[in-house]
Amino acid sequence: MAASNWTLDKSHSGISFSVRHMMITNVRGSFNDFDATVSADPADLSSLDATLTIDVNSINTKDEGRDGHLKSPDFFNAEQFPNITFKKTALTAKGGDDYALTGDLTIAGVTKSVTLNAEISGPAKDPWGNVKLGVAADGVINRSEFGLTWNAALETGGLLVGDAIKVHIELEFAQAN
Repeated sequence: MAASNWTLDKSHSGISFSVRHMMITNVRGSFNDFDATVSADPADLSSLDATLTIDVNSINTKDEGRDGHLKSPDFFNAEQFPNITFKKTALTAKGGDDYALTGDLTIAGVTKSVTLNAEISGPAKDPWGNVKLGVAADGVINRSEFGLTWNAALETGGLLVGDAIKVHIELEFAQAN
């Protein structure tokens, strides 16, 4: 199979994250609007070319006030930097469907190389004959490395918002005809 383009199936995809809150629990959130461009030959994933673009204004933590604060210059500064992007730079096989997926992650105008643990599944045909490919990726990023340093000290010690952001990405693609 030669390299071909793949279209994101948004109804079977999601991007979520969690971060420590007050040193005692995790706050979870997601981004509801994102897109990806992918070109790949499933038989030779070294050919993978991929870019993920996330609309910062689509952040959803189930709290409108918090979402507004996250969009503000204290965090993402969505007015000036409306998108988060991830551009694949390397894919290293770890055995089976497991890979180390490295790319340039840009948040609030700051670009850093990050590596995520990824599982690439497929290709597989759905009941309607469409060829599908799945990508799941997990990792931890340090928000302060991207200039997202706003915080508040707690009376009991520690900080209001943790620095480590756990990221979980599930994407399903259909082979373009």
